[in-house]
Amino acid sequence: MAIDKKSIDQFVNITSKAALASSYLVGKKDKIAADKAAVDSMRSNLNNLDIRGQIVIGEGELDEAPMLYIGEKLGTNKGPEFDIAVDPLEGTNFAANNLPGALSVIAIAEKNNLFRAPETYMEKISTRVNEKNVIDLDFTVKQNISNLSDYLNKNPENLTACILDRPRHKEIIDELNKLKVNLKLITDGDVSGALLVTEEKYNVDIFLGTGGGPEGVLAATALDAFNCNFQGRFLFNTENDKARAKRMGINDLRKKYELNEIVKGDSIFCATGITSGDLVSGIDIQGNDFISETLVTHKSSGLKKVIKLKQNL
Repeated sequence: MAIDKKSIDQFVNITSKAALASSYLVGKKDKIAADKAAVDSMRSNLNNLDIRGQIVIGEGELDEAPMLYIGEKLGTNKGPEFDIAVDPLEGTNFAANNLPGALSVIAIAEKNNLFRAPETYMEKISTRVNEKNVIDLDFTVKQNISNLSDYLNKNPENLTACILDRPRHKEIIDELNKLKVNLKLITDGDVSGALLVTEEKYNVDIFLGTGGGPEGVLAATALDAFNCNFQGRFLFNTENDKARAKRMGINDLRKKYELNEIVKGDSIFCATGITSGDLVSGIDIQGNDFISETLVTHKSSGLKKVIKLKQNL
């Protein structure tokens, strides 16, 4: 069953308003306040919608976050039932320090169609190539690059890999350098990092490495609409993480998830720019109006575009 297209406008409005709320705190060096502004806006506006929504990916769990926690019910309790995944401020450091790429992100799917991801790390990989056995989390970096080179008919030195610039990725980065692959190193924001494979204009052929599990599910929703490839594997390092995973119904702790296991059926994804980045421009306040840009996907209608809106403050 398809999600009604009128829902697109509603959810674009949700992320646009959250991005605006956070934009007032850009450059103020307070990532917690910037995040809270986006969370508060998103929560109150979601509660005004005629939906029966439940957060499956949010700002932590009930005991960790006062707003938009996993399991929280949203909406007027009338209308369609939705699973909701949110990252009200993706790139908190970007917003706090007025750096490019801060986003306000939401994804929705029909009830029970979006993976409930715990707040833990995830190994992930994404590409535009959707053929089986070209790119795989279980392959070595060298094998993935070799396969991708052959498939795209490019030399490794003409490929670009996007990866979070973290000490944990030293071995991967060293291997990519040895293979002469071009690197796009990002400091935060691995939702947008994973989405840079969606279109050739971004000049990224593969995204890989370890980042947030919830961010992986959000990115997968958009990648699904672009018919891209994504795989993820959660990393449960502590007994507490393992117990939480079991409570969420994850029994195979080393399972590799394909995209169609993470998001099923129809979905909508919206990412509004707070500060300008690769995907979208940031909030621009002009007098009594503000201009926002939102990357929107709607799987069933094939919608994949940036929507620019001018609204009253």
